Amino acid sequence: MFKELNIDPEVQKILEESIQREISTEEAEKLMKTGGKELQALIITADLFRENLVGDNVTFIQNWNINFTDMCTGSCGFCAFKKDPDEEGTYFLGIDEIVERTKSAVGGGAIEVCIQGGLHPDIDAYFYEDMLLKVKEEVPDVHIHAFSPMEVFYGASRSDLSIKETLKMLKKAGLGSMPGTAAEILNDDIRNIICPGKLQTAQWIDVVETAHKVGVPTTCTMMYGHIDDLSHRVEHLQILRDIQKKTGGFTEFVPLSFMHKNAPIFKKGISNAGTTGAEDLKLYAVSRLMFRDLIKNIQVSWVKLGFKFAQICLMAGANDLGGTLGEENISRTAGATHGVYTPPSELERLIRDIGRFPALRNTLYTEIEVF
Repeated sequence: MFKELNIDPEVQKILEESIQREISTEEAEKLMKTGGKELQALIITADLFRENLVGDNVTFIQNWNINFTDMCTGSCGFCAFKKDPDEEGTYFLGIDEIVERTKSAVGGGAIEVCIQGGLHPDIDAYFYEDMLLKVKEEVPDVHIHAFSPMEVFYGASRSDLSIKETLKMLKKAGLGSMPGTAAEILNDDIRNIICPGKLQTAQWIDVVETAHKVGVPTTCTMMYGHIDDLSHRVEHLQILRDIQKKTGGFTEFVPLSFMHKNAPIFKKGISNAGTTGAEDLKLYAVSRLMFRDLIKNIQVSWVKLGFKFAQICLMAGANDLGGTLGEENISRTAGATHGVYTPPSELERLIRDIGRFPALRNTLYTEIEVF
């Protein structure tokens, strides 16, 4: 397919064979290093694979974010959102306020609320349970997508419950799915620098696999562009691929480029200044070729990328534009310039502009309505 481009024969061979077979981590790392015509060939291959696998629909969801507290006992060096519990200007939303915000979101068209917060010193898994029960009592039809693996781990440890007991309790109370955040880079050498004290790789895997086993699907993510290199990114993708082969519980993959502007590790000179556009394109394309039909949905984060570049990444193997959102605080405090509620009509415009078809979905991609 690429003979006339006169590209590296090894890259050409990997790309041609990637249509028919799974690529290895060594091949993925080779593709991560491409540039020029090889990069163009990689993007084209990933997008053709996307077209053959999921077609030309670009999905999105009407949802709303509720970040219920910025108080956190964690020490993540990339986070500009968290505040110490005794710091001035902190906030904590009570359960009644969370219910009211959910009602308002659903009244505005949202079918999902994504609820996450800092590791508040006074909350535990039973607080999460109470929150879920109250929200579902008042707004029974809303899908609750909530609590990162770190929040589940934290809540379980503070409640003297196992991870399995906690997740079964939360599912019974109304938890529909979990965001697969807190993954950052699944390599403990990296984690010990950027998020010391956070759950380690094996613990993140345990929470996620346990969630899948008890019937709570999750997304999966990667936050990259800080102190990681290409080998760490490929290692991370391989871990996610292995989990999906084992459980089948991931609904989508969401790459999250590092927002460096206000991050403590950048201010201290420890990290890089985020990713380049080429790095983002390569990650989207390589993840599509690595995951194949194991994880069919790859989301572009317009909050991180901005609308214009999100369009470009949709042409590098991605098929989902995320959600309409609201109250997105975590990325914006880190320096992102996007993150405020965006109406469906604007997302439709962006999708049609690249010759694709907008489609509304639910959280689990089981209901899709093409416009």
